[in-house]
Amino acid sequence: MEIYVQPWMKFATFEGRAGKREYWTFVLINFAVNIVLSIMAKQIGLIGILGGLFALATLIPSITVGVRRLHDTGKSGWYLLLGFIPVLGWLAMLVFMLQESSGANEYGSAPD
Repeated sequence: MEIYVQPWMKFATFEGRAGKREYWTFVLINFAVNIVLSIMAKQIGLIGILGGLFALATLIPSITVGVRRLHDTGKSGWYLLLGFIPVLGWLAMLVFMLQESSGANEYGSAPD
């Protein structure tokens, strides 16, 4: 659980690096929570409200951990904007996020 909390503690920190484990743990747990909230919302009749509030709460930490993950692969955080390009941009982002750490680079030493 500690690995999931790290992006929350670095809420607005764009500097530094985030390893694959930190990034993917954060993404997958948020995905699972979103599914559970969607199911609960349908049961109690608040369709979209719970998921929307959760998405809003995780927006900034998701962006910052994504930027730090790109830093870990040696790329600028601006590459995160590729996610706005349908299909090809999404595939490029998936490839970038799955890459191994680039070792020590201009963004700092490799994360633990």
